Amino acid sequence: METAVGQALACAELQLRSVACAELQLRPEIRKASGAWLLALDTTAEFGSLALLRDGHLQEEVPLHAPEGFGHIVFPAIESILERHSLNASGIACFAGATGPGSFTGVRVGLTIIKGLGDATSRPVVGVSNLQAMACFGTRPLRATVLDARRGEVYGAVYDQTLQSVQPETVIGLSDWLAQLPQGDLDFIAQDLTKFASVLRDRHTIQAPRSLAAAIGQIAWVEFTAVRALDPAALDANYVRRSDAELLWKEM
Repeated sequence: METAVGQALACAELQLRSVACAELQLRPEIRKASGAWLLALDTTAEFGSLALLRDGHLQEEVPLHAPEGFGHIVFPAIESILERHSLNASGIACFAGATGPGSFTGVRVGLTIIKGLGDATSRPVVGVSNLQAMACFGTRPLRATVLDARRGEVYGAVYDQTLQSVQPETVIGLSDWLAQLPQGDLDFIAQDLTKFASVLRDRHTIQAPRSLAAAIGQIAWVEFTAVRALDPAALDANYVRRSDAELLWKEM
């Protein structure tokens, strides 16, 4: 696993240097558009997405599908979306990325790209939890978001209607998580409800879309305008659970 992760990150970093320093830098034929632009990226699962927002309003969201990894498709997708809006990387005011939980390799590759773009353009970055992004699609005062963590466990959290944390993110068995949820009018939000259908059949459920980049961008915009964006070096992943490699090392 670590070899695969290393190869993916090396590929991402190599492409980042090439693209950020050449294809995505300011070019004479591309004028800088007015307004503040934010680019958001999610590569934490097989189905990811890319979004472009202007002054907090979604301009375009592009779904990405990468069953074999995002390293080879993200940069062409970024270049294409920027060109469609007459932009380049230096015209972006803030970069945002999904911090997880999700695929360890996917999280690390995505954040490497976001941090690299921020560093190359001297722009701040914002990291957004996938679970918090899913809460955007709720309608009730309390929003319980859940992702399959495998091994019989889930990643779960609870947010209120302002997307503030009510119950922190955790990795736990589904029945144990349900038992400790707060009382109240809850939405149960998942990207794939079929995995939880038998347990949640009598609860109010909402299926979040596979593409979360727009929601990530909208949350990041709030952070950016509140001057809470980070220096790229400070951005970190939100794994919730340690990687398989770390767990195997502990067992040895």
